[in-house]
Amino acid sequence: MEHVKISFVTDSAGQSEILVAVLSEMGYEGFEETEGELLAYIGSDKFDALELDAVVAPMGVEYTSIKIATQNWNALWESNFQPVQIDDFCIIRADFHEKGAEIDYDIVITPKMSFGTGHHSTTRLVIRMMKDMDLAGKDVLDFGTGTGVLAIFAEMRGAKSVFAIDNDIWPVENTKENIVRNNCNRITAELGSLDTVMPSEYDIILANINRHILLQYMGLLYEQTKKGGYLVMSGLLFEDEAIICEAAIAAGFIFEQLLEEHTWIALRFNKC
Repeated sequence: MEHVKISFVTDSAGQSEILVAVLSEMGYEGFEETEGELLAYIGSDKFDALELDAVVAPMGVEYTSIKIATQNWNALWESNFQPVQIDDFCIIRADFHEKGAEIDYDIVITPKMSFGTGHHSTTRLVIRMMKDMDLAGKDVLDFGTGTGVLAIFAEMRGAKSVFAIDNDIWPVENTKENIVRNNCNRITAELGSLDTVMPSEYDIILANINRHILLQYMGLLYEQTKKGGYLVMSGLLFEDEAIICEAAIAAGFIFEQLLEEHTWIALRFNKC
């Protein structure tokens, strides 16, 4: 299947991050940020130039687009993918990168078609939040798993079981590959969403998606969080904080923590 590569000319990291948030909701599957440029990828069958124009025109962003073969898209990821170090405790890298010195958590991935390489602020925020949580012996749900980075980190932090779900087959297949690559054996990855998989309760739910999906599923997120458990949410901009907190508290959660990076935030709630 062909993909379309869109190259946006950006004037700031903040503008790139806003574009990533908007485009991910439109079905764009992968992103690369460089100085002054954002590359985004989408299946050619999903690409709508008129829809894209309507979104970027008010932002004054110029772009160009080309069609590329899927295998070339994957090769491009591999050639351009750079390791990401999160503070001094975690590195996310491809297998052709060397592990950083004195790193406790070494996550090796091949991104392929998936979003969630660690390059985006939201992934780093959730990992930082998870680092300070007790995951040992916990049942974890990774809702919208992407490359499986958060699921893998949860197992590395001692989770008893991790259920990783995504509504797109590419992230699910990519997550399965990355599970094997990191020698994980307590993660199950499946195609689906909260309302299509078998209901269960989890000690910790990780939901790095976007505001609209989080609002849509807030009630189910509460139902599937164990009493005394936690919900960690990201994929959120500063301006999303009030509406997400209002919805989470209305569902029954209690606010606990906020982390921020650039224009992005992660939120943690407890179910008492």
